[in-house]
Amino acid sequence: MTNAGLNLIAQALTIYDRELRLAVSNSRFQEMFDLPDWLVTPGARFDDTIRYLVETGEYGDVTDIEAFIAQKVEQARAFEPHYMERPRANGRMISVEGSPLPQGGWVTVYTDISRAKRSEALLRTRSEALSDQLLTHAEELSATNRELAATITALEETKRQLTAMEARTRLTTEMMPAHIAHVDSNGCYTYSNRRLSTVLPGSPSDIVGMPMPEALGASSFAKVAPHLTAAYGGRSPVFEFTEDRDSRRIRVAMTPDGEGGVYLMSMDVTQETQARSALQQTRRRALAAQMTSGLAHDFSNLLTIILGMQGKLAKTDLPPEAQELVAATQATARRGGRLLSRIADMTGKRRLRLQATDLHALLEDLTILATPSLPRGVGLSLLDHTPDGPVMMDPGMFQDALLNLVLNARDACGASGQITVSAHAVGQIWIEVVVSDTGPGFSPEALERALNPFFTTKGGEGSGLGLPMVYDMVKLGGGDLRLANTPSGASVTMRLPYRAAPTVAGGLALLVEDSDDLREAVRDMLVTLGHTVIEAASVDEACALLADLEDIRLVLSDIRLQGSATGLDLLDRTEGSGLPCILMTSLPPSDPLHRAALARAPVLRKPFTPRQLAALTRLESIA
Repeated sequence: MTNAGLNLIAQALTIYDRELRLAVSNSRFQEMFDLPDWLVTPGARFDDTIRYLVETGEYGDVTDIEAFIAQKVEQARAFEPHYMERPRANGRMISVEGSPLPQGGWVTVYTDISRAKRSEALLRTRSEALSDQLLTHAEELSATNRELAATITALEETKRQLTAMEARTRLTTEMMPAHIAHVDSNGCYTYSNRRLSTVLPGSPSDIVGMPMPEALGASSFAKVAPHLTAAYGGRSPVFEFTEDRDSRRIRVAMTPDGEGGVYLMSMDVTQETQARSALQQTRRRALAAQMTSGLAHDFSNLLTIILGMQGKLAKTDLPPEAQELVAATQATARRGGRLLSRIADMTGKRRLRLQATDLHALLEDLTILATPSLPRGVGLSLLDHTPDGPVMMDPGMFQDALLNLVLNARDACGASGQITVSAHAVGQIWIEVVVSDTGPGFSPEALERALNPFFTTKGGEGSGLGLPMVYDMVKLGGGDLRLANTPSGASVTMRLPYRAAPTVAGGLALLVEDSDDLREAVRDMLVTLGHTVIEAASVDEACALLADLEDIRLVLSDIRLQGSATGLDLLDRTEGSGLPCILMTSLPPSDPLHRAALARAPVLRKPFTPRQLAALTRLESIA
């Protein structure tokens, strides 16, 4: 609609941006100077247009073309308001009026004033002899002036609307959590919302005019290039790739613009990928639990019967050969029971319990736990390059996985060898731990199937559930597990999301809630806010914990609890201690208990958000 409106104007009009590239022009501009299509296409360079006009004689006889073009470019970069009149090579006269834009660039209006100039000449030379004709031309000139004034007013309004529209568009794109850009047919950026560095850290922000390989880097561009070729061919690919620096997961959408260029939108979907991985593993666990729970129950009953019968047989007077068979049967049945227990661990209901964790201390504890189980000839070394600050993770699950990997490496080394545990952060995205050994390495079959349940290379001694359980725990946390062979043995690489713990330590909080589900949800909120949490389901339990622990800094209690005591009774027992207490409830405001609670302590209405809880706990700690 804007282009259609500009084409109705009798004057030629152009808008160039601060990079001296054409943003807008009307059809009159092309007609006035007889320009080819490529010079009136958005993105055309100003110096190319000047060169074309010089070479076609628009500026008359120009001796030094390059110096003339450089002078024009320098004047254009100054962005100063200007008005001039000049003759054209075809004998006509034009006026040129330019006005700068607030964000850089300028608007220029070209007007053919040949007729007005002829009128002025007639007025000067034939003022007396051609009075009637002079009057006519004066009237025409007056009318032309009125038309010109109206056109200028329309152009000013158009300029204002274009400026406001561009400002709104840029503000909208700058606010989006994605990189939005446009490249021309040569793969050079003609537009960018300056957010590439938020998607690919280390990349430049000001990339207009820059080729894509230079802006993205050779590695990332190599992953994007095939899809860019497809977009140039008319398709609209949407794809994801992992960049090499921080292993971020990037999603890119490309759309052809219909004129040889491509629009691009890219965004960081690492956290989404981690959450998706955890959700998929949760669904797999639920499906596996549904399939195995009934079988495990029936087999447990059968094994119990077998153990009972073999126990009776062992008490009878049997020959030594039969006693050996009974003992072997009992051992096998017990091993089956342990196997069923491990299956239940893998498929049972299991939730992450994220809490602020000191990785240095956790890894040190790992060496203390693992060293006694290693043969004298097997060494264990720790290379700890993890961040100093606490991170949010399930320490029990993490340590179980690491211990399992170390014990697997021990079995691979045999009587002698070396196990190395190396831990470090990958950017601000992953915590990576590599457990390597000097054993024989994985066989090709093991590399392909080691993460499958019940696959084992240990014969009758292995259950085939060790690595699958580690894989299950890592996937449940949103991470990944990779197996590989090294020149000296084998390695297992475990990655978990890097979630920095809150920097403000909230201290020890006592949570009193009799609903298991609600207690778990509120506990997670408190942990996220930096608190260490202990839990109670009744006032009596809470008071016992208050009596035993002196470092509790906050009490968060439901009003209605198990038994006859309420959160108000808990307030009575802590009154005068100076300990901050917050009550929470789903009772309506008209309930007498709710009204009584409001008179004595801060009350959170259920349901509440982590932000509401954070605001109240912060106020209580200040008070």
